[in-house]
Amino acid sequence: MTHVVEMMAMTGRVVLVTGAAGHLGRAIGDTAAELGASVVVLDLEPARCVAEANRLNATLGVEAMPLAVDLAIDEEVQAVPSAVEERFGRLDVIVNNAALVGTSQLTGWAVRFESQSLETWRKAIDVNLTAPFALAQSCAPLLARSAAASIINVASIYAVVGPDRRLYEGTDLDNPAAYAASKAGLMGLTRWMATSLAPRIRVNAIVCGGIERGQDPAFRARYEARTPLARMAVEADFKGAVAFLASDLSRYVTGHGLVVDGGWTAW
Repeated sequence: MTHVVEMMAMTGRVVLVTGAAGHLGRAIGDTAAELGASVVVLDLEPARCVAEANRLNATLGVEAMPLAVDLAIDEEVQAVPSAVEERFGRLDVIVNNAALVGTSQLTGWAVRFESQSLETWRKAIDVNLTAPFALAQSCAPLLARSAAASIINVASIYAVVGPDRRLYEGTDLDNPAAYAASKAGLMGLTRWMATSLAPRIRVNAIVCGGIERGQDPAFRARYEARTPLARMAVEADFKGAVAFLASDLSRYVTGHGLVVDGGWTAW
């Protein structure tokens, strides 16, 4: 029987992370690198991609490739698999992490319902839902050549429950409808791809709870009071879920949403 440490090992594999230069993206890239994988650092800004790839190379000793891509531009997304294949000759895992989130600075975004704009709604659907579909579609032929192919979509508790409006009272924070709709769509896409791309490619999601990012103290206190584990998440809380879904530890798991929320949705 295979030992657990052998199932965790990802030496020789290639993991592509979108939004890889952001807070959560860095933790995801670190996880892949710590397991021995090479990492494709995909993000919007070239300088941040290079800096993050250099950090992974220097601190974790793995080969990391910077890849600046605007996920809203079809031609750039379609060019991703050839760029990865040219560098590594393979692709084993995609983590669809890039997204517009509740704290994104957009007009008509994290505001009251009546002020949320259609333009921003469409942008959120494009980045949070259409981009993961387009990237998976373009990379599927390369990914399917791997014996351990896996797609991980980063979803949210707001894909499965509605927001508690009381958390936001008296703060500058709010919860955009487009965020919930796009993440719920991503959960549906996860299940669709899990059955449609089987048996060559496994597809799962991580359903994330709220991450502490210096939010208004009143919001944090209310959020923590409502959470069974009595705190907001930090990036490191998701590393175990990434390691599980990216590696052979989950080789018989597909179509699953792994909830990492401190018990928020357990009430």
